Amino acid sequence: MPDVKTVFGSLADYQKGGIQVINDDPRNYVFSNVFEVASKARPYERVAVGKNFEYVIECLRAEGTSSWFICDHDEFALVMDGTVEVRLQKPGAGQAAPAGSDGAILMKDAPGGPRMGRMVCRRGHMALLPKGAAYQFHADAPGVLTIQTVHGPLTIERWAEICETRSI
Repeated sequence: MPDVKTVFGSLADYQKGGIQVINDDPRNYVFSNVFEVASKARPYERVAVGKNFEYVIECLRAEGTSSWFICDHDEFALVMDGTVEVRLQKPGAGQAAPAGSDGAILMKDAPGGPRMGRMVCRRGHMALLPKGAAYQFHADAPGVLTIQTVHGPLTIERWAEICETRSI
């Protein structure tokens, strides 16, 4: 068995990956690198890097303090690089996400309800962003988050810019 070395990327040090197609059509595959996407993104811009029907994986550059977001379904945030604080708060009257809406929504004002808590997440930590809770991210130094969610009004698609394709 050959020696295999796992190398973890980061925002400061990553290599563009590749795909090895075995017994399939290379035109069926595209790929992107979350660290490369985050390196070119504005802080907390939600760039889709994966898609399956209505579900997306969004890549975010975590840097400074984000605006407040709210969502009508659970989301999951995975820290890929750095340390990110996730702040949770109940929305105030009239601040709930519209019932049945998809994806995260940018809140116009800070949530008016009580604080629910905070999580300090590092590389590999996953945080649940619960349905109906307002959330905000904070990172003292640049980092990378991926969020599993549903395609929504804040999801940015840049497939032609971020993906490498293989053709024959």
